[in-house]
Amino acid sequence: MTVDRPPEQVIALVQECRKLSSECEWLEFKENDDREEEIGQNISALANSAALLGKAFAYVVWGVNDSSHEIVGTTFNPRTAKVGSEELESWLLKLLDPKISFRFFSVDVDNKHVVVLEIGRAFRSPVRFKQRKYIRVGSYTKALAGLPEKERELWRILDDTPFEDCYAAERMTSDRVLELLDYPAFFHLLGLPLPEVKSGILEALESDEVIKQEHSRWAVTNLGAVLFARNLSKFGSVKRKAVRVIVYEGNNRMTTVKEQPGGKGYASGFEGLIEYVNELLPSNEVLGAALRRTLPVYPEIAIRELVANALIHQDLAVGGSGPMVEVFDDRMEITNPGKPLVEPHRFVDHAPKSRNEALASLMRRMGVCEERGSGIDKVVFQTELYQLPAPLFEADEDTTRVVLFAPRPLQKMGKPDRVRACYLHACLKQVSHDSLTNSSIRERFGIEKKNSALASRLIKEAVDAGQITPRDPNAAPKYMTYAPWWAGAAEPEPVLDN
Repeated sequence: MTVDRPPEQVIALVQECRKLSSECEWLEFKENDDREEEIGQNISALANSAALLGKAFAYVVWGVNDSSHEIVGTTFNPRTAKVGSEELESWLLKLLDPKISFRFFSVDVDNKHVVVLEIGRAFRSPVRFKQRKYIRVGSYTKALAGLPEKERELWRILDDTPFEDCYAAERMTSDRVLELLDYPAFFHLLGLPLPEVKSGILEALESDEVIKQEHSRWAVTNLGAVLFARNLSKFGSVKRKAVRVIVYEGNNRMTTVKEQPGGKGYASGFEGLIEYVNELLPSNEVLGAALRRTLPVYPEIAIRELVANALIHQDLAVGGSGPMVEVFDDRMEITNPGKPLVEPHRFVDHAPKSRNEALASLMRRMGVCEERGSGIDKVVFQTELYQLPAPLFEADEDTTRVVLFAPRPLQKMGKPDRVRACYLHACLKQVSHDSLTNSSIRERFGIEKKNSALASRLIKEAVDAGQITPRDPNAAPKYMTYAPWWAGAAEPEPVLDN
C-alpha cells in the first residue's frame, strides 16, 4: 500500500523513524539480518499491528542500529536476495495470506546503504505467514494465537474499516498529491468550478475524503486513488485494480489478439474505457427501409452499465485481481473479483447492495452508475430490444461474471438460453408491474403472430424448468399470464447455466 517514492522521500522517512525513542509495534530496525522466515513473520506482525493502531503502513529499516539509531549501513539487497532459486519478494508473496502490498526501497543515507520495507496494513482479515498470524508486542514479534484479547480487538477493527478509508499513500506534500491525482476530473464530473487557488482544490478533495490531512502532510485514500489516479500503477494498494481489456481470437482463450490494462482511476478514466471497449467490438449492417445502417453488436447502454457494476460491486479486498472485460467472437464477458451480495438470479428485482458504499456514492453523484439500482434492468431490456440471447449471470466464491452473447437466431439457441430468456423477461415484466404473456414472448423473440404456438412451447419449457409460474393456473389458455418463480411459487433450483 504505497506510492512510488522519490529517494528524497525515502531518506526523509528514515530520518523520521530514527527520531523515535525505540522500536515499536509498527517499526523494526535491523542491520544485516536477512533471514527470510523472520522477514515473513515480521510482515504479518507489522501489517496486523498497523491495523490495530490505525496506521496506514508499518516499516522495517535495514542499516540502522536498533539501540542507538545510528546509520550503520547494510549488506542486505532485496533485489538479489533469493530463497533457493526463487526471488525473495515472490517467495514472500506466495506465503502471505491474504496478499497484501509491500515494497522494498533502497537508498543511500550519509553515504551508507539503507533498505526500507514498507508494509500496508491488514484489511478485512489478519495477515498470515505460512498460515500463522503474528502481532507485535512492543518491539517483539509474537504469535497472535497466544494473545486472544489482541486478536478479538484486531478483528473488531478490521470489520469496521472500509477499504476506501485506508491510505494508498501518506506523508506527501500538497504538490505531490495534485501531481498524482486527476483533480480537474473531480470537479468536472461533479459539475463544480475548478478553484483558482490550491487551498480550495485541497479543501474540496478533502471534503469528499479523496485525501486527508495529517499535520502538515497529506494522505491519499484508497477511494481517491482508485477513482482519480492519473496512473493506478503509482499506488501499490490499487494498482492491481486496473481494468484489463482482452480480445481473443475465436471463442476461447487460446490466442490473445490484444490486451490492454487500464491506467487511470475509475472515475476519471471511465468514459475513455467505455469508448475503447466499444471500438474493439464488432458491428452489424442492418438493412432499414431506405438504407443500410451499421449498429454495434452489443448495446452500448448495456456495456456501460455492466462495466460500472463491475467497478462498484467488486470485492476490493481480493488481492492481485481487478475487473476484466474479455471479448470473444461469439460473446463478451465482464468479470469482477468477489462473490455478489445478491444472488445472480435476483439481480433484476433485488434492491442493490454495495460493499463499497463510499465509492458507489461518489460515482453515483458523478453520473457513472445508477442511483436506483436499475442498471441490470436496462441491460436485460437492451438485450431484448436487440433480440440477443439473454445475458448470463454467474458467480462463485471468488468472482462475479456477466456474459453478453452475440446475435443468434432463435433456432440456434439451446434450451438453457431459451429458458433463461423467458425467466429474465418475466423478471423485467414483474418489476414493471406487468406479466409475461404469449404476446410479450413473441415480441421478445421476434416471432410472428401466426407462430404463437412456438411462443407457447417456449413458455412451457420455462414453466417445466420451474423458472416461471402461471399467475392463475385456472385461466383460459388465451388469458394466461406468468410471473418469475419467486413472485408466486415455491423456490425451485435455478436452471440458469449456459
